[in-house]
Amino acid sequence: MAMMSSSGSAPEGQGTQQLASTEGKVLIVDDEGSVRRALHTTLLGLGFDIGEAASGEEAIELCRIVKYDAVLLDINMPGKSGIETCADLRKMRPRLAILMLSVSDDHERKVKALEAGADDYVTKPFHMRELTARIRAALRRTRTATTADSEEILTVGDLSLHVARRLVQKAGSAIHLTPKEFELLHHLMANRGLPVTHERLLHAVWGAQYVGQVEYLRSFVRQLRRKLGDDAANPRYLLTESHIGYRFADSAEWPPHRRIQQRS
Repeated sequence: MAMMSSSGSAPEGQGTQQLASTEGKVLIVDDEGSVRRALHTTLLGLGFDIGEAASGEEAIELCRIVKYDAVLLDINMPGKSGIETCADLRKMRPRLAILMLSVSDDHERKVKALEAGADDYVTKPFHMRELTARIRAALRRTRTATTADSEEILTVGDLSLHVARRLVQKAGSAIHLTPKEFELLHHLMANRGLPVTHERLLHAVWGAQYVGQVEYLRSFVRQLRRKLGDDAANPRYLLTESHIGYRFADSAEWPPHRRIQQRS
């Protein structure tokens, strides 16, 4: 990897102690030790708290026990590939900033990385100054989203979803949902009033590898409707958009008028 670490060094007279209080935890995932060491040294000097993993499998295990803010993930690794690792990490940590590193500028590879959940794609060789700017930009986006989510309560009619508490209530009574049911409901309520395609829901909740598994999605919708007390023949909350996907009722549609909907 060609890197210009001198362009990414801290400005003269600015101590790393001051920076350390404002930067985050970054995990470097690359099977080449020399690459990990070079990135480690430079980013540490810029105030980041650094961890290392030599494989996708190791990265996943580390992310189970350490709350990293960002991951620099090499796309070409033996064993579990960068794309597969990215998809697994995204399911584990929806708000984790993931930046893919690759020597390839191939358009299809970029698309696959982004579909797997990557926030950014950086082509080698790169300037350390550019990489650092991209890391900070990704961290700003995820931190802004996390702050907004922590204060967010989505409400439609007598149904409310508390994002940070992962709590769903109907008329004040809690409804127990599995993690995937909660994510599905959250995605639909966050886009209430708008049709959401089968493909988008499958990608957002389960990952790119599930796109096309419409029957799998329908089974979850049936479970979700049952727990919400929503009649599939005449739903109040989770509406079917024929041949497209689903739409969660908007507050403007509440209280609902009787409507005939196609069963999922």
